[in-house]
Formats: sequence, C-alpha cells, structure tokens
Amino acid sequence: MHELSVAQALVEQVEDLARQHGAKGVHLIRVRVGPLAGVVGDLLATAFPLAAAGSIAEPAQLELVAAGIRVRCRSCGAETEAQANRLLCGACGDWQTQVVSGDELILETVELDIPESIGD
Repeated sequence: MHELSVAQALVEQVEDLARQHGAKGVHLIRVRVGPLAGVVGDLLATAFPLAAAGSIAEPAQLELVAAGIRVRCRSCGAETEAQANRLLCGACGDWQTQVVSGDELILETVELDIPESIGD
C-alpha cells in the first residue's frame, strides 16, 4: 500500500517538528490532499495509526482536508474549477489548461504540546 509509505514520511516530518520545538506531544495533524495527488484519503487515514505507533504522533488526530481542482487556461487566462477527469477551462471550454491546485499533498498544521519554559 503506497499510502503506508506516505503516512510513514508524514510521521517523520511531525517527529522532526516536535523535536525542533521541544514538544512532549502532538494533538492534531492536518493534511491537505488534492484529488490528483495520487493518494487515497481513506487509505492514508487507515495507514496513519500503523505508521504512528510508538511515535510521539501516535495519539494525534489526523485530519484530512480535501482540496479542489483549479486550472488556468492557456488560451483565455481564466482560472476556474475543474473535475479530475475533465480539466477544461470553465470560462471558454478550451482543453489547454494548467493545473493550479488539486495535485497537492501538504502538511498544513501540526498542533504540538510544548511545555512551558522554566523561569517564564
């Protein structure tokens, strides 16, 4: 399952962030997933607990945010919404478009439990 390796990489990123900030826990991990990212959200959600087991990210809630598809038309310059199997310009109908969003897989937010410094 490809999503397991994605989940493992996600946990590694979160562990690095937690280390950098001296966190003692992770509460929330929010990931933006576009329909063209090549990742199935449900499978990523299923793989996450396996990847996070034994790590600081284990108790964290994984929140997946669905991103929409937007294209920019090379003919008329319009930026419009599109469908995964129909990347046409919504303004003029041309097929010569460039994907602006919808192919992303972004670690958007990590909520860390950071202990208060002694002496504050």
